Amino acid sequence: MNEALKASPWTGQPVPTTAEGWIARAAEVAGILAVDAVERDRAQAVPQAEVDLLKAAGLVTLLGPAAHGGAEQPWTVAYKVIREVASGDGSIGQLLAYHYLWAWAVRLVGTVDQVAAVEELYTTNNLFFGGAVNPRDNDLVITDLGEEIEFNGRKTFSTGSRISDLTVLEGVLDGTDKHIFAIVPSKQDGIVYKDDWDNLGQRLTESGGVEIRGVRVPWAAAAGYVDKEFAPFEPLNYATLNLPAIQQVFTEFYLGIAKGALKAGTAYTQDVTRAWPYGGDNKEKATEEWYILEGYGRLQADLWAAEALADAAGEELAGLLHAERESITPEQRGHAAVRIAAAKVKAVDIALEAGTKVYELTGARATSNQVGLDIFWRNIRTHSLHDPVAYKRREVGEFALLNKVPEPTWYT
Repeated sequence: MNEALKASPWTGQPVPTTAEGWIARAAEVAGILAVDAVERDRAQAVPQAEVDLLKAAGLVTLLGPAAHGGAEQPWTVAYKVIREVASGDGSIGQLLAYHYLWAWAVRLVGTVDQVAAVEELYTTNNLFFGGAVNPRDNDLVITDLGEEIEFNGRKTFSTGSRISDLTVLEGVLDGTDKHIFAIVPSKQDGIVYKDDWDNLGQRLTESGGVEIRGVRVPWAAAAGYVDKEFAPFEPLNYATLNLPAIQQVFTEFYLGIAKGALKAGTAYTQDVTRAWPYGGDNKEKATEEWYILEGYGRLQADLWAAEALADAAGEELAGLLHAERESITPEQRGHAAVRIAAAKVKAVDIALEAGTKVYELTGARATSNQVGLDIFWRNIRTHSLHDPVAYKRREVGEFALLNKVPEPTWYT
């Protein structure tokens, strides 16, 4: 195994205190992960060492309150951290992205006391989140046991599963239409992981199925519930920001994957690719070949453009996520959602293009499995199917043509 994954390289070093410092720390993590990303992907071992690296780097508590040892950085920094980590390993970038989402989830509907308790718990103990919340599956069934509620059922996907410390569960109270979220310890007999994640890409995300068998939590831990009744802040527009937030972090690790493809491709071209000797305008080095220069130039320009759009959309969303919950309007939420949809479209486009075009720019020998350039295309192709990108294009089209913003759903 990569030796840097076994021990923290930051022992004795001060924790970053600025946005730039945290992004640089994430870049260091990406460099460590990139060394053997292909080998680890093929082995598909449980990525415990990788998550331990994120913890040692301080990235797990990036959004956590300073009062409990967190960095208390804004979401704009978290986005760039996700992008950097994903450039070294798309799977680990996804795990970190989902962790940030679930760590923030209690803020969406939780009471003030619940928010404070969860943030103190995970920040003080450097805990990592997973989630069993897949809206296309049947909801978990929740039974009222008096002082407690009990979750039962199964989910096809549970990203983070075995390497998480805490898991977000969601279900419907039996006999009602009440949806309830709760955070529970991941390591317990009532959570049975199926270990059935064996997909084309994002192979280290531990995204397999999970069975929930009699997992109980006190009613006091049901997010947003007081005396068994949902008692949220009003209006609930803030609570619907979870879906734009999900789509934004998808965009970030897609861009990270594209960035990783360019890093790997340019490094290979500089060191290994040979110039083509039969073109009539022969060059001594591949780095002088006009079509290689043009190809990398186009990919880099498209990536920079996609990143700029993602940065603008992310800044708009971060402004809402850090605002007073009662202040968010439907119009603000809708405008942010459509900008994020546009950013996701461009991120998918550039990542898929980079994952294939890189072979044309590196040459035939780069198709060797030992080189492993396929990891980038496999990763983006797998996760970009999470929800049809065509619907994101439609959302942008409806805004452009009809000035209509997306309505909140499980995927918008």
